[in-house]
Amino acid sequence: MSKSSPSARERIVAGAADMISRRGLNATSIREIAKHAEAPLGSTYHYFPEGKQQLTTEAVRYTGEWTARSLRAELRAGPAAGLRAFLALWRKIVVDSDFRAGCPVLAVSIEESAIDEMPATLAAAADVFATWERLLADSLREHGAEPDQAAQLATLVVAAVEGTVAMCRAKHSTQPLDHTADQLQALILAAIKD
Repeated sequence: MSKSSPSARERIVAGAADMISRRGLNATSIREIAKHAEAPLGSTYHYFPEGKQQLTTEAVRYTGEWTARSLRAELRAGPAAGLRAFLALWRKIVVDSDFRAGCPVLAVSIEESAIDEMPATLAAAADVFATWERLLADSLREHGAEPDQAAQLATLVVAAVEGTVAMCRAKHSTQPLDHTADQLQALILAAIKD
């Protein structure tokens, strides 16, 4: 049985996430998102009657869940495997986009919105980061890390990877990711040793 193609709404949300990852929040318009998603502009407003805030909030949540799904699956093999998968996911994004795409969750977190109506988008970004941290911290604790150390290390992993993705884009190189991967791996292995 073949997998059904995504609905117009799903294409628009995925297109918004992709555009934000490449251009940032302020440089991404609803019109450009519709064109990028190959969807009629009218359907964009039909699915997202609250406009850009609703669409960008859903794009952030979409990215968060897509990443969390991968992370959950890999964390079953332990925190080191989860870290490798998290890093591989972002490596693939930056390399496949020729260093043009980063993380839309980070993008909405660091940009001042052009309008003063983006608190829902920023709150969604905070929730996404918290989910990624929680998944990592839970895995670390399950594999022997002390609770406080697990929480702090999970925050460090998310912050380091997000910052490293930005560095990879700026340097047009995966070297920052390689350096970060080595150090985070060492910290995780030290935290879960008996």
